[in-house]
Amino acid sequence: MEKHYLTPLFSPRSIVVLTHTAELPETSSACGQLALQNLRESGYSGRLEFLDIGAEGVLAGPAQSAPDLALIALPDADLTTALEMAGRMQSKTALLLSKAIDASQAQELHAIARRHGMHLLGPNTMGLQRPRLHLNASVLGTFAQEGSLALVSQSGALSNSVLDWAGRNGVGFSTVVSLGPNTGVDVADVLDFLADDRATHSIVVYLEGIRDARRFMSALRAAANAKPVIVLKAGRQPSGTRAALTHSGAIVGSDDVFDAALRRAGAVRVRSFVQLFTIAKCLSARHRPQGKRLAIVTNGGGPGVLAADWANDLGVTLTTLAPAALAELAPQLPAQASLDPLLDLSEDASAEDYRAAVIALAACNEVDGVLAILSPRPGLDCAAVAQALADLQPSFGKLVITCWMGDEQVVAARRILNQASIPTFRTPEAAVEAFDMAASFHQNQQLLQQTPSPLSKFDKPDIEGARILIETVLAERRKVLTEMESKALLAAFRIPVTRTILARSANEAMLIANQLGYPVALKIDSPDIPHKSDVEGVALNVNNAAGVRDTWQTMMANVKRRLPDIRINGITVQNMSGKPHGRELYIGLSTEEPFGPAISFGTGGRMIELIADRAIELPPLNRFLAQHLISRVRSAETLNEWRGAPAADREALERILMRVSEMVCELPQLREMDINPVIVDAAGALVVDARIVVEHAPSETVQYAHLAILPYPAEQEREWPLPGGGCYTLRPLHPSDGAMLQAFVRQLSHESRYLRFATAVSELSARMLARFTLIDYDREMALVAIHRDPGPDGAERVIAISRYITNPDSTSCEFSLVVADDFNGQGLGTRMMLSIMDVARSKGLKRIAGIVLNRNAPMLKLMRSLEFKVGKYGDDPDFRLCSREL
Repeated sequence: MEKHYLTPLFSPRSIVVLTHTAELPETSSACGQLALQNLRESGYSGRLEFLDIGAEGVLAGPAQSAPDLALIALPDADLTTALEMAGRMQSKTALLLSKAIDASQAQELHAIARRHGMHLLGPNTMGLQRPRLHLNASVLGTFAQEGSLALVSQSGALSNSVLDWAGRNGVGFSTVVSLGPNTGVDVADVLDFLADDRATHSIVVYLEGIRDARRFMSALRAAANAKPVIVLKAGRQPSGTRAALTHSGAIVGSDDVFDAALRRAGAVRVRSFVQLFTIAKCLSARHRPQGKRLAIVTNGGGPGVLAADWANDLGVTLTTLAPAALAELAPQLPAQASLDPLLDLSEDASAEDYRAAVIALAACNEVDGVLAILSPRPGLDCAAVAQALADLQPSFGKLVITCWMGDEQVVAARRILNQASIPTFRTPEAAVEAFDMAASFHQNQQLLQQTPSPLSKFDKPDIEGARILIETVLAERRKVLTEMESKALLAAFRIPVTRTILARSANEAMLIANQLGYPVALKIDSPDIPHKSDVEGVALNVNNAAGVRDTWQTMMANVKRRLPDIRINGITVQNMSGKPHGRELYIGLSTEEPFGPAISFGTGGRMIELIADRAIELPPLNRFLAQHLISRVRSAETLNEWRGAPAADREALERILMRVSEMVCELPQLREMDINPVIVDAAGALVVDARIVVEHAPSETVQYAHLAILPYPAEQEREWPLPGGGCYTLRPLHPSDGAMLQAFVRQLSHESRYLRFATAVSELSARMLARFTLIDYDREMALVAIHRDPGPDGAERVIAISRYITNPDSTSCEFSLVVADDFNGQGLGTRMMLSIMDVARSKGLKRIAGIVLNRNAPMLKLMRSLEFKVGKYGDDPDFRLCSREL
């Protein structure tokens, strides 16, 4: 509806600097002096005023000026007074440059900003830079060169280091923001702004911590959907240990969960400062790889082999041309050239040889990227080879990266490649690593597009029965479910489990075994023993009653001798799995702040900590995500034909993972879970053992508040009749609706498009389409009306869409609405508005508003019929502000 709420901060048209002396605008702090010097020297061309906070009548002149940005770089004792003064000036945003404000004073400053409706960057920030606007409102040591890369950092020291490195390497920035602890505008706010910033093409983020996982994920997903986001996070090593009641709690760390969160957000995680800009080079190139198939061209066997070895270590597939294409290419290359498995052009390679090889590989459908390696040779013009690739760059349909080895002899060549925006690296290993990370960006973008529902389309689970079971356990002041209770909970979600019955004596055990049928397994049942096999608490393949009796007595005696003070409920008797060729796998759940529950999967059995074969995904899951989770572990290979055993039933395993996801979504009380082992073979999957830990859930008013990623709100789907017959489906927008949404906009009349967008658009740009279709269903909701054309093969089309976006105050939202021209006058506008208002109301929002063109009489009539107040929109006579309380 309007410009982004942080536009006055990052693109201010007017700045007021609050200082101590109006005539000599310097403060008594070194920080303030540097800030003012940087601001003056940057060449900012907007309106700039300096005000002495101690002068009498200082607010008389500029009090009504309502500056976009108030810059405050004063001693800590003066910050409160200065911020209050900025609020009285009606400043839209404020920037506090300070270093050591504690949490209590920061809260006081935040309260002042909220009271005056200001967005506050700071305290404890080193400021921001916008080179394109010649704005250096920071105390950073270097003013960045202009470019398309944005840097968001929670470390001032790292920001300075990055700018120093970038200056020497010709890397430019659209935005630099150095955040610190206790700042009002945080990483999520900045990402939200950069997602829509046209000057920013890719974003680099240095993180030390986040405050609100849901808000961070929402902003990160929106940004990564629009442009590449690369994240470097500090604090990867565990800071300490905690008591864990399951394998999941013991082996899954917060950094593992953070990795999973970034993958689902479509961002790329790097592990080092060097990798940060290695990947940035590739993702800022014209093309990005759609897979991990890399072709290598080189003029030296050694560097080519090094690249091939590194590719193998990283899981990058080395590929080349098909035999027929190689035969066609061979006459164009030196006679000594080797063509398989990489194109070694030999020492006699020339610029034309590189040109021919790269053209052929870039045109091959079996190649996702090309790496051109050059080693300087006597008589070889390295710059000429670089120029040949630079001339080809506009015609490349694939990512082409280069490695010009050496130093002095290739300086000019590297300059040519940089100017042509062809990523170039100094070593083969760095180049291959860059390609691998760029390819992972494409994979993560696929994960980003997944918006699973909380419940799958399988048989409906007994959710109410599961809740009753958990409430009973918690009412008994217990956290750990017994094995029977754990399996009962799994069974409520239709997960296949072995029949299990608790025996409190040897005689009971024999009777139960006779009923179940032999062979059976016996397991100790105690809330104090997380791992039964550690205390000899498991016996398998017991074949008769006498064996059951003897095993029961021996097991009980051994456990009591080892752990005399533990509580023992008895010993469970259960059927053996009946899967001699089954693979033992593991499915777990752990809960880590701030991202909440995470589902893990990998090799099961007694040595899962030692084998450490696991992958992690955030719920909710769908089949695509379940398949991706399985494929990421080494043990996935055993699910194929393995040592004489037929291939296992992967679909059965996928169903269990999706059922576990249902449990996590619907039961916020779950804290830890071990399904270990789940045994899978060609006939299906079966849970043999399980241990579940629960706690009282926070009293959240919003459903699924415990999840970092909100599920697709399938409960909002409705069928509504059309007045002339037929019906339409009203449902939340899905990322796969992009083509229908684009067709909808194209089919609108010129008048309708202008009334909706207030500009002469003919279709949505790729950036707008990505922004409109991927929403988080939390701070934003879009509902579409889908109509199927008559006939058995009738195509589906969007005939109306309504949307709201939550404002930064988290209590109000702004709406938009558009209806297809051929469906006007059929009540769709009313139904779409009522439905979007119902969703906003269910999210706890109190007010909804939107601007409507003054000439849009039908829309204004609709607003009045829905009891919206229609009034002026500021000083703009072309628009009306329509608002109402929810």
